[in-house]
Amino acid sequence: MRRSSGDIVIKNKKASHDYEFLEKYIAGIKLTGTEIKSIRLGKAALADSYCFFSEGELFLRGMHISEYWWGNLNNHDPLREKKLLMNRRELRKIERKVKETGYTIIVIKVFINDRGLAKAEIAVSKGKKEYDKRETIKRRDSERELDRIRKK
Repeated sequence: MRRSSGDIVIKNKKASHDYEFLEKYIAGIKLTGTEIKSIRLGKAALADSYCFFSEGELFLRGMHISEYWWGNLNNHDPLREKKLLMNRRELRKIERKVKETGYTIIVIKVFINDRGLAKAEIAVSKGKKEYDKRETIKRRDSERELDRIRKK
């Protein structure tokens, strides 16, 4: 049984709890052969991953891609920094925003697109305070309660 390429989605579940997303972007990821094979098997994790700028280019740090089981001596390092591929204009816009206001860039999810390429959905985001997290939970609970009432 072969999976279609659109089935693979690796999400950062903790990100929406800890951060408020301001702007979202889609970026390509520069990967080695064994890394893309591991992602296609769903062997990746985004916990504690973030993006940073180095010499005008955007890199992804903290994404764990397990070693490919059938890989040989040329297997990849699971925590290797990966370059994100984006339009130069978008990169400058994001870099200005991050430097000026102190926002951070978080990876929301990694997926395989229809053409079989690995893409990352990233967001310029602001960290939530503890009271913001509680407010979000209260709002979500009240929305659920309203939905239950409407269904009856």
